[in-house]
Amino acid sequence: MPTEIAMPQTGQLPQVKGPEFNDRDLINDILSYEKYLTSGFNTGLSEMQMPRLHQSIQDILIDVHKSQAALFDLMFQKGWYKMKAAEQTEIQQAHQQFNNYKTQFPN
Repeated sequence: MPTEIAMPQTGQLPQVKGPEFNDRDLINDILSYEKYLTSGFNTGLSEMQMPRLHQSIQDILIDVHKSQAALFDLMFQKGWYKMKAAEQTEIQQAHQQFNNYKTQFPN
């Protein structure tokens, strides 16, 4: 059984979720939007040719990444975001997979 990494819930949420929009829903919605923004900015940066505009968007992207990390940390600290700890075999498989990619490069 995979190990779950999570903080205890703060007790601020109801045990049974109703249709109302609570703090967790709001922060989760904002976090989803931040992820959407980073995806769009990344695509835009890869196709942008004006150096000053590129730098401005890159600065905004860095700020969005910082905001996204802060929101994730807030949700994790409140026990609203859980992760599955990787099994040792999964780690070894990922390591082997990326290690094999080295053979595809000329040097």
